[in-house]
Amino acid sequence: MSILSANADRRSRLLGIKLTTLVREHLGIDALDAQPSLFAPGSALIVDGTGWVLLDTVPERGLGPALAWAMRSGVDVLSVIAERHTGLLARRAMAFRGRIDVWHADERRLLPAVAEPLVVPPAARTEHLALVDLIRAGGAEPNVEHGVVVGEVRGLEVCRVVDTAAGDVALEVGVGAHDREAFAIMHGDVPTVAALADVVRVVTGHRDPTTPQHPLNRLGAERFLRWRLERQPDLIDALSVRPAEPPVPRPNLKDPFPCSAIADRDGVDVGVVCSWGVDLDVVPYAADVQARYGSALIVMPVRDLLAVTRELAVGLTHPVELISID
Repeated sequence: MSILSANADRRSRLLGIKLTTLVREHLGIDALDAQPSLFAPGSALIVDGTGWVLLDTVPERGLGPALAWAMRSGVDVLSVIAERHTGLLARRAMAFRGRIDVWHADERRLLPAVAEPLVVPPAARTEHLALVDLIRAGGAEPNVEHGVVVGEVRGLEVCRVVDTAAGDVALEVGVGAHDREAFAIMHGDVPTVAALADVVRVVTGHRDPTTPQHPLNRLGAERFLRWRLERQPDLIDALSVRPAEPPVPRPNLKDPFPCSAIADRDGVDVGVVCSWGVDLDVVPYAADVQARYGSALIVMPVRDLLAVTRELAVGLTHPVELISID
């Protein structure tokens, strides 16, 4: 057994012990006649028809996997336990028809989680928005999400407006924080517009489905899909598609994460969720988008639309539309 496998096995056993202890003490019994089952984001077990799931890794993205496990296991009730982001989990759980209880783990106690409201994203500051024309001059498309102003090329962030140590604002060029820092060191004497234009040219050359695989066309693939829908809205029977702010901020640039858009369908705005790769949590994410716009549809490549995703979508009180495209 490799070191990585041994560590994963040890982690799984420890999480199983933790879950068993939490459930046993919550139910007030001395022992459980159940053994934890394999569940990658944490641990899971079944007690008297109730599925108990402990979310450890990225709990805010764990409701979908927990629901998928519950469907496979045939449980009547799902109880989800986490130490973080339980307000978000509780809010999204309310969008599903079945009974889902969300618990906040406070040491060895389980407290009922309180659903947190879906907040309106903060607006970008005026001084940050003042650099939008600079972004356009460099050939990138301005976009604002949760108060952050960025420039994108076919969905990939290539620059960002930041606050400087001197108290000013500046447009940093690069894909991600580390790339922006390295770019500033290597090309600090190049005017911002010229530097951005060079990056835009390089990224555009790679950001095309006909080009060979490259990091620049693998990053943010779901945002490339959104960019494509903006130019071909008829793919989803829409008159137009425009970017929209996500219900929660994107955690980083390197990991796949759904993005949002608004489609105009015969004069009616419909929320759109673009996804790439197999994402079991895309349906709970879409529940937030649905709550904001009243209706929603999920768009993904044909190969990524699995039966389990369809089952999760049907489980919503107000099911979302699923569209797969080539």
